[in-house]
Amino acid sequence: MSILPRLSFKNQAFKLRENAILDAATAVLSQKGYDLMTMDDVAGAVGISKPSLYKHFKSKEELVGEALIRLLDGALDYVAALDPALSALQKLSALLEWALRVRLDGGLPFLPSTSPHVRDMLIRNVKYMLRIVKLNRQLEALVKQAQQQGQLNRELPTDVILFSYYARTCDPAVEYLQKYSKMATDDIVRHMLKVSFEGFH
Repeated sequence: MSILPRLSFKNQAFKLRENAILDAATAVLSQKGYDLMTMDDVAGAVGISKPSLYKHFKSKEELVGEALIRLLDGALDYVAALDPALSALQKLSALLEWALRVRLDGGLPFLPSTSPHVRDMLIRNVKYMLRIVKLNRQLEALVKQAQQQGQLNRELPTDVILFSYYARTCDPAVEYLQKYSKMATDDIVRHMLKVSFEGFH
């Protein structure tokens, strides 16, 4: 049995700093958006120099791509860890709850931007696209299964349900409720899930 080599202290420190950079980039992105975010913002948030930042990520595009890849990896890991006994609808609800909590904690939505520049940049990112395709296939299968089981409307095209589901992860109502209502995070998540799967009736 082969044993994976342990990271040296230097490599561990490099990896820890890289994660701190991704955390900072995520926070700046959620506050300012891609167009207004600068590498100076991220370096300042981490407390390192811009040349040190460029040792980890060569450009803003690469940095943002890696931040979004980390989000998708988290989503894929979460889906893989779900109890197989859960119904398709329960799995969809659980993942949406996870995504909403990530966002309320300062994370990013699944749909990162309506900016054509950002979309084009991500389409060119092979690592990102591979994960998007994988997650999309898994969620599409869950939507179809839930429709077959009568848990979701069979008259609606699968794509309508699927892309509406993605849109819930970037619904601005989440930020408005967090900022202006007196609701706790648990209540915001509970109400948003109810609206997402049951509508207003």
